[in-house]
Amino acid sequence: MNIVVSASGPYIDSQVDNRFGRCPYFILVEVEDKKIKGHKSIENTSANQMGGAGMTAAQAVADMKADAIITVNMGPRAFIVFRQLGMEIYHGTGTVKSVVEDFIAGKLKKIDESTGPGHMGMTGSGPKQ
Repeated sequence: MNIVVSASGPYIDSQVDNRFGRCPYFILVEVEDKKIKGHKSIENTSANQMGGAGMTAAQAVADMKADAIITVNMGPRAFIVFRQLGMEIYHGTGTVKSVVEDFIAGKLKKIDESTGPGHMGMTGSGPKQ
């Protein structure tokens, strides 16, 4: 199973970024037999786009053939893309490693609707209240 996590840095010990489309990195984590087997850091080239970052990021993640996504907030357009592809989205905070471990343990809550506005911008806006 491959899990993509929106991350604030390129390491498995980086924090989960609050934004999906504008996170600086995606960490692709390979899980096998309920253990982390490996991970790869991918720079999010859409993070600094003026518009459409969520859609571009969604396409990049879809191309990674992920089975699940862990993030804090996801705008409506990216959310719709993943729903159409049948990819599940989960809410997680902490380090990339800790949220993947929580996912493996069944502790993360599934995101069933968009959690952020369509344009969270480049300001690092926090989670929807």
